[in-house]
Amino acid sequence: MKVGSKLEKVLAAGHFAVTGELGPPRGADVEVIRKKAEHLRGIVDSINVTDNQTSVVRMCSMAVCKLLVDMGLEPNLQMTCRDRNRIAIQSDLLGAYALGIRNVLCLSGDHNKFGDHPQAKNVFDLDSMQLIQVVRKMRDEGKLLNGQECEGKASFFIGAAVNPFGDPFDFRPIRLAKKVAAGVDFVQTQCIYNMDKFKEYMRRVVDMGLAEKCYILAGITPLKSLGMARYMAKSVPGLDVPDYYIKRLQGVPKDKQAEEGIKMAVEQIQEIREIPGVAGIHLMAIEWEHKAKEILERAGLLPRPEVN
Repeated sequence: MKVGSKLEKVLAAGHFAVTGELGPPRGADVEVIRKKAEHLRGIVDSINVTDNQTSVVRMCSMAVCKLLVDMGLEPNLQMTCRDRNRIAIQSDLLGAYALGIRNVLCLSGDHNKFGDHPQAKNVFDLDSMQLIQVVRKMRDEGKLLNGQECEGKASFFIGAAVNPFGDPFDFRPIRLAKKVAAGVDFVQTQCIYNMDKFKEYMRRVVDMGLAEKCYILAGITPLKSLGMARYMAKSVPGLDVPDYYIKRLQGVPKDKQAEEGIKMAVEQIQEIREIPGVAGIHLMAIEWEHKAKEILERAGLLPRPEVN
């Protein structure tokens, strides 16, 4: 499959891929985007642009993706089902492709009650599984959901998110299998902290043959402080943060915790690289984009490979 995506080329060539993440601003200041993006230039293969993450109003993902394209960077358009019906979703996909965006990450989206406009109406006309099918139909058949022919295919490299730690744990690989059947090309996982549990998840995924059918990128989020580690452990649904990280940061002076967090992230990356079936990492350095280069250098993932 050739869709003009650098990320697809990196993965198809067998390189260990690295994607990054950029959260749009809560305003229209383009310089905020440019500053964050420059920290990621040349050190990741593509950049996720979140879509009103946690249901908080931000500059729209497609606009930020277009700005990245104009900067010579490759974006991953995150698209949620929360705010759009199937008409708007398909319209936005066609527009995104016309603007030069080649990667799309299909997500259900966080419920509005968790955001800054809890009174807003959720849409959820489709779910993430159906959204994957819509994008695949556009790409492979050149058709809309209703069967109508498109005037030009939108040939996206199709991504999705997976959570290896959700309950019930035994269902997690089956959930991935359903997304593979729907047409996903790559997945990015929730932040990985419990390495033993993730290794068991990947063992099952490999045994099911899923790692041969889609590329799996493991999520890495550096812990900046003890406070962040405690928050991630107690307040973020679907995360599994072992006490090991809390205790390790408790033994470090406050002004040294950020450095310890980087050290732990490097160790996580190095361990993940040895897990069969993992094709890369998704580095979510939340409001810490300027540390991404240091983390990836120390993990031995720079320079990034050149692909044509």
